[in-house]
Amino acid sequence: MTLSLADNKTSELWQQFMPRLGEIEERSNADLISMAVYPLAYFKAYHLEKSFEKYAAAEVSSTAPIPAGMLEIRMPAGLYVVFEYQGSSNDSNIFQYIFAHWLPTSVYDLDDRPHFEVLGANYKNSDADSEEEIWIPVKLK
Repeated sequence: MTLSLADNKTSELWQQFMPRLGEIEERSNADLISMAVYPLAYFKAYHLEKSFEKYAAAEVSSTAPIPAGMLEIRMPAGLYVVFEYQGSSNDSNIFQYIFAHWLPTSVYDLDDRPHFEVLGANYKNSDADSEEEIWIPVKLK
């Protein structure tokens, strides 16, 4: 789904995906994946109305059939920094910290690959006790 932070339709995306989760065969695990694909200069001239692609996904084996109306996305290999986050999925402060504070002072630059969150067994959506992994693609400066 194409969306922006100003017109965030993430809940609509998941409402469409979850009823069809049972159609996905050969899942690698029970985790869900929330993935974002940003245009090349998205973070250089950032504003809330700028659009990007967001996907609701599940990891499968390489031989799994793709259900009708769904896409196969192969994650390109590369280096990721992983943040173990605990808190509400509605709180964007973690992303503010990552992009405004951690990344600029690190030895990394943002890489042009998908960003994603792994929503595992301890994920509870907007609950303050929710846990997830935030994967940010990086490359050495």
